[in-house]
Amino acid sequence: MDRILYFKCQSGISGDMAVASMIDLGADRDGLMKVLDSIPADGFSVRISTVKRSLIDVCDFDVVLDEDNHDHDPEYLYGKGHADCVHGHGHRNLSDVMEIISGTDMTEGARRIAERIFTIIAEAESKVHGVPVDEVHFHEVGALDSIVDIIALAYCVDNLSPNGICFSPLYEGTGTVRCQHGVLPVPVPAVLEIATRYGIPMIDGECQGEFVTPTGIAFAAAVRNIEVPDRIIVRSTGYGAGKRITERPGFVTAMMVDTYRTVACGLDDGAPQA
Repeated sequence: MDRILYFKCQSGISGDMAVASMIDLGADRDGLMKVLDSIPADGFSVRISTVKRSLIDVCDFDVVLDEDNHDHDPEYLYGKGHADCVHGHGHRNLSDVMEIISGTDMTEGARRIAERIFTIIAEAESKVHGVPVDEVHFHEVGALDSIVDIIALAYCVDNLSPNGICFSPLYEGTGTVRCQHGVLPVPVPAVLEIATRYGIPMIDGECQGEFVTPTGIAFAAAVRNIEVPDRIIVRSTGYGAGKRITERPGFVTAMMVDTYRTVACGLDDGAPQA
């Protein structure tokens, strides 16, 4: 199979990391900005830049909120997208988010991906908190910056149009993370629920902090449709930055690859013929 989108998650995954990696890989920036400009909500801007991680130039995708829209403290997040939800008031529920997605000018393929990512998160939070899906109220993932991240994820995947999508095991950290209503162990329950329900492989690392966010793993669950091939030919590469400097490299690697076929390449032992 050709044109496989392969995410190497050696430093975990969050929504903004994955978006940045796909922009760096070649997703249409102008098209992305047009979609984000059409989101029926005010109070945010998007900044795409190049930053250093482990002395490597990598792409950074940053949703900058106006002061009135700050719903969470990103200091505690490896990337953006940590989810904490309760059966409460004052925050968006799934139907609120779906209404925003419905009002955004994007292809139907991208819209379906965005809706699926949010549905996966809502179902996980429903299970964890013991409330019906339509009564789940989002805090951080319902915040405007995370909605923008998820719409951007959906656009970039749809724009790149791979024939298959796969992920390496997701590297996770250890310790705790502070959420809207207290401190949770890493991985947080919503991440574990999505990993369990969708069979997402994870690596239990030793570095302190949250490396896999609910948005990141929900993205993997929503779009992953093949296993990582045994042998690949890398055609292009993109790097997406996380927001914190850690012991890990600090970026997601996105690659467009082809499967390595010995017969098609005229090989008989896995090595090029002279």
